[in-house]
Amino acid sequence: MKSYRLEVLGLAVGLAALGTTGCSTKNYVRTQTAPLVEHTDQLDAKTAANNQQLHAVDDRAQTGIKQAQGAADAANQNAQSATKAAGDAETAANDVVHRADSLDSVVKGLDNYKSVADVSVTFGFDKSILTKDDKEQLDTFAAQLGTQKSYILEVTGGTDSTGPAQYNYELSQRRADAVVQYLAAKYGVAAHRFYLIGIGKDKEVAPNTTADGRKQNRRVQIQLLTNMGTDQTPQTASTQGTGL
Repeated sequence: MKSYRLEVLGLAVGLAALGTTGCSTKNYVRTQTAPLVEHTDQLDAKTAANNQQLHAVDDRAQTGIKQAQGAADAANQNAQSATKAAGDAETAANDVVHRADSLDSVVKGLDNYKSVADVSVTFGFDKSILTKDDKEQLDTFAAQLGTQKSYILEVTGGTDSTGPAQYNYELSQRRADAVVQYLAAKYGVAAHRFYLIGIGKDKEVAPNTTADGRKQNRRVQIQLLTNMGTDQTPQTASTQGTGL
């Protein structure tokens, strides 16, 4: 019996010793692996931080590239706008010279044409549409065209001094066109009998300092010119009017 107890006691001591050894081994493993895990975590954190920094640098670089490209595009657009403005100014200047030369040549060519009748119609501000009163005046004027055999109609559009010169040239031309279209459509006046020109605000017929003066300048003047003498015999002319 005593021997049996001794054996049990020995077994208990052995098991205790074995349990103590197992705990020691686990603690040792933990002691050795914990620094490695911590070091790995630190490396992952540094890698993530480096990646964030790289993304931030790339974002800043892309932003800088976009800003530089935007500035370059804006500069290019400004240069193109400046070039266009210079081209428009040159075109407008050339148009003025061309109008002056054309008018001078036509006037010289019309030396043998004499004005036998004229009429003037006026327009509202920035308008190029004939009113009822305008049409009645043109009807009265056109009534005499049937008796004429050799004539041209000089149609001159004008504006007041308000607004840019180029816009006024175009507006005065539209006013002259409105008169020509009315006479051609209603009275069958052939295109070759018209000489029309829009002179804008270049030649005023009244001071632009008053409302009434500006109204008079917003006009189209129509002159009936003929190279027939009193005996209805054609006089020699160096040129004939043409429709433009």
